[in-house]
Amino acid sequence: MRAIWKGSIGFGLVSIPVKLYSAVQTSSLDFDMLDGRDHSRIRYQRVNEKTHKEVPYDKIVKGFKLNDDYVIMDDQDFEDAAPEKSRVVEIESFVDIGDVNPMYYETSYYTEPDTKNNKAYALLLKALQQSKKAGLARFVLRSTESLCVVHPVNNVLVITRIRFGQEIRDTDELNIADDVAISKKELDVGLALINQYAEDFDVSKFKDEYNDELLKIIKAKSKGKRATVKKLKPHTTSSDDLYDQLMSSLKTKKGA
Repeated sequence: MRAIWKGSIGFGLVSIPVKLYSAVQTSSLDFDMLDGRDHSRIRYQRVNEKTHKEVPYDKIVKGFKLNDDYVIMDDQDFEDAAPEKSRVVEIESFVDIGDVNPMYYETSYYTEPDTKNNKAYALLLKALQQSKKAGLARFVLRSTESLCVVHPVNNVLVITRIRFGQEIRDTDELNIADDVAISKKELDVGLALINQYAEDFDVSKFKDEYNDELLKIIKAKSKGKRATVKKLKPHTTSSDDLYDQLMSSLKTKKGA
């Protein structure tokens, strides 16, 4: 793996030099855009909207539109905006990671200490494991300030970027009633159905079946054939009554 960021984790007065590595990778297939006439690859150009000519990469600048005009920014401007955070993941507090709504999660990074036997790294890892807490911190990645949680996964400290509060849209505009009547027997069966399906979380049980099927189709087409595709069988119910549907679901799960 190649490090995407180098800096340190600030833990009180302790500084832990680390490197960040992306902890996730895409499982989707990579398709190229082609010209349907001769299957040549389509290339995108950076074109000046006035001259319609391609702009060299070294001539491209970043601008923010303000009062119908652009303010041009350079690399120093972005560094000046957060000079102290540019190379430090500064832990500001410790929280129960269970209190972080999953809606806030973005992406995760593995951290690696500058030396294999870094005592400060091992201390923070063990302290988080025993306290069942996560560090809440801010840092700058690719000129953008990020909020994150620092938490242990096995024997590794992981930094997971999370969204800021203002990035979560309000629910006021959703057309959802808050006074729908649910009977006790409907709720009891609903809870029983949840308990029937309850199990320990094991993500390894789930595979990206769509891309597997897509790859089969691609390989078959390369040989001039059509792959056999599994058809989804929709679940059917003989009743429109919610209680009957719940009871049928419960019996189906038990039968399985």
